[in-house]
Amino acid sequence: MKPKKAVRATVILAVAGALTAATMVALAPTASAGTTLRTAAAEKGRYFGAAVATGKLSTSTYVNILNREFNSVVAENEMKWDATEPQQGRFSYSGGDRLVSHAQANGMSVRGHALLWHQQQPGWAQGLSGSALRNAAINHVTQVATYYRGKIYAWDVVNEAFADGGSGGRRDSNLQRTGNDWIEAAFRAARAADPGAKLCYNDYNTDGINAKSTGIYNMVRDFKSRGVPIDCVGFQSHLGTTLAGDYQANLQRFADLGVDVQITELDVMTGSNQANIFGAVTRACLAVTRCTGITVWGVRDCDSWRGSDNALLFDCNGNKKSAYDAVLNALNSGTPIPTTPPPNPTTPPPNPTTPPPNPTTPPPGPSGCSASVTVNSWTGGFVVNVKVTAGSSGTRGWNVALTLPAGASVTNTWSATASGSSGSVRFANVDYNGQLAAGQVTEFGFQGTGTASGLAPTCTAS
Repeated sequence: MKPKKAVRATVILAVAGALTAATMVALAPTASAGTTLRTAAAEKGRYFGAAVATGKLSTSTYVNILNREFNSVVAENEMKWDATEPQQGRFSYSGGDRLVSHAQANGMSVRGHALLWHQQQPGWAQGLSGSALRNAAINHVTQVATYYRGKIYAWDVVNEAFADGGSGGRRDSNLQRTGNDWIEAAFRAARAADPGAKLCYNDYNTDGINAKSTGIYNMVRDFKSRGVPIDCVGFQSHLGTTLAGDYQANLQRFADLGVDVQITELDVMTGSNQANIFGAVTRACLAVTRCTGITVWGVRDCDSWRGSDNALLFDCNGNKKSAYDAVLNALNSGTPIPTTPPPNPTTPPPNPTTPPPNPTTPPPGPSGCSASVTVNSWTGGFVVNVKVTAGSSGTRGWNVALTLPAGASVTNTWSATASGSSGSVRFANVDYNGQLAAGQVTEFGFQGTGTASGLAPTCTAS
């Protein structure tokens, strides 16, 4: 993720390891099937995307390339905190909406970028700290992810939270100073707000196995072991004139943790090695089954944040560069993501002597439904996710009542309407999740201040 116009030299030049042209794998011949990046990637079960500035959607050369070559888009700036919540509690989605509409009209998926980042925060957020900032940050995640629910393929929930250098530790930022669990809290809030979106952590200078990428690896491994909802890791890959020799191995070790990996902001410094590096990155992704896609950070060289580096696949006139050919060849020669094979036809049918389920097992849910809660808390605030399960007769509507501890207060709610904000609070279904079949489950959530221990919800169905 880039500041609007800043050039970060350390990102461009500090790429660990070296993979020269002499050690590159030779480019494979172009297959006849995939004649554009989007079709060649789709044939391999992946996406090939581009970062988009919506102001350029009125430029015909730009749009023609975008629509022809890419099947995924991500906003350069339009979905960041300063753009979507310029004043606290007042949200603006016009830029993001324009991108989503363009994507939907042209068969593209959308990556959301980014919910929380230490840069490009609105001024009001920069002036907060402690529990006030934590509550504001979680509210921002909740509101934006809820607004775009069902429209985003994957969110960069947290961006660039680890420090450069050899420590492998967290970056010092106002968000980090709210408590070391702030990343976990953000992911849990994002999952509650949009259960269908992939939730990613995204960072730069992680192209090889180094202290920074290992610090992130350890966080992801911890999250997976504790059930923190993380689905993917993004590798920005702003590359210079070499590529880390263990680039693919680094992707693979993250994939082995059970998360998808994605190349999220690829660009490569111009020079004799540019095409080779683009091709090698593409082959590395295709060699890792859980590498689901590649995004280049811009469409043409003159659209790039890297200025005269000419770091993309098209020149300013829209002409394809040799780097484009290298990527297309690599896509066409790659291996598709394997599909799950059908059940073995020789597998015997279930044992007919297996007894039927115990008829004395009670139907789910008292009074027509039941409710359970999971709570993610931090000093001064919390997010609660509530699971509603319909009883044996199903529901036409439901209500969940619970009592908050003294001093706790509900600040916002999603997928339900709340009556009251403290003490005894009742939550009712909204129009799309009230009618449940027997045993069917729906979820809603709410955020609050104070503490939320000992919650005992009761559910009533109509």
